[in-house]
Amino acid sequence: MGSGARIEAFLEMMAAERGASDNTLASYRRDLEDAAQHVAAKGQALQDAGADDLRDFLTALSAQGFAATTQTRKLSALRQFFQFLYAEGLRGDDPTGVLDSPKKGRGLPKTLSEEETGSLLERAETEAREAAPGTPEHIAALRLHALLEVLYASGLRVSELVSLPVTVALRDERFFAVRGKGGKERIVPLSGKARAAMQAWLAVRKASPSRAESGWLFPAGSESGHLPRQVFARELKAVAARAGIDTAKISPHVLRHAFASHLLQNGADLRAVQELLGHSDISTTQIYTHVLEKRLAELVQKHHPLAD
Repeated sequence: MGSGARIEAFLEMMAAERGASDNTLASYRRDLEDAAQHVAAKGQALQDAGADDLRDFLTALSAQGFAATTQTRKLSALRQFFQFLYAEGLRGDDPTGVLDSPKKGRGLPKTLSEEETGSLLERAETEAREAAPGTPEHIAALRLHALLEVLYASGLRVSELVSLPVTVALRDERFFAVRGKGGKERIVPLSGKARAAMQAWLAVRKASPSRAESGWLFPAGSESGHLPRQVFARELKAVAARAGIDTAKISPHVLRHAFASHLLQNGADLRAVQELLGHSDISTTQIYTHVLEKRLAELVQKHHPLAD
């Protein structure tokens, strides 16, 4: 019996005994037929394949650029196929038992270069400066500029940013406390530009009684009483487009990543960045180790006496 017949028998079992959906069955079929085609190139039927044949198939997938998740899914289909053959007495062993699942590499966070971040902030500042005073456009531009400057200066989570109390601006200090996940409080910095942008926003905020009476720094007519994170995300993408930045690569979280990456690129300690981001475990902050590795490599190349 050929590979096709064995695959059909397996799929019939999956449908009849396990109630697999049509989509699941179609996915199994594709994955098993891909494997069968690969081993057939070596004159082997899939049901007769050994562990080395299957390992070679997975290696080929990796070489072709398939994600670890795709490789894992195909291996899962193979595991169930060979378990079926073994259970039915059609094969005396299960070659997938000695195969390791592909390791899922933790994706690097999207971020912006220092140049892109500078362009974004400059565009927001220009729009805030050039809008006609007192107009809705001017008010919106001042608010957006303040949001961006504070976010990049402090690395806040977007939920922390939009729900800042107005007292942060009223104190006008270089640092302020924010309560993050799990009620944990941390101290974050404010640059001179961020403080100036907040003061400019505070001035127009005071001009509106409804805004002036709010306890939120960025009040809005939402259920929460402050600016919804979705509104900020939408405004961020719009100003990024006007700054010539690909909107597919930007979000409030990307600016938080930029804050962390740029600090590390310029010599900050990973533990310090952990504290600033409010990560309870440094393993979370270690997604940025690629930044440190690059900086350390550059240091070695620049300062080691035997470097090329």
